[in-house]
Amino acid sequence: MTETLEIVTFRLKPGTEAGFVANNGLMTDWLARQPGFLSRQLGRREDGVWVDVVRWQSLEQAKAAADRIMAEIGGSEAVQAIDPASVNMMHAEVALSMP
Repeated sequence: MTETLEIVTFRLKPGTEAGFVANNGLMTDWLARQPGFLSRQLGRREDGVWVDVVRWQSLEQAKAAADRIMAEIGGSEAVQAIDPASVNMMHAEVALSMP
């Protein structure tokens, strides 16, 4: 298996920024239970775009989780805060990893 980074960028709907990080507990807990999950980092750029980087054991596991997320936690406050038209997801093989 080749470790994979899932990089998702997105904007939030107006008025949802204040509680967004606090509301991400459910998302983090869900990710932690998914087969192949290794880690997650969530950040916000200066231009207001959020960047969510999830590290997986394989691309197949990343895609399988992406296929399930909306059905399982799509109604959560964190997911509902995201502007769906702004979402961009990409994957990259891990070429170098440092602790």
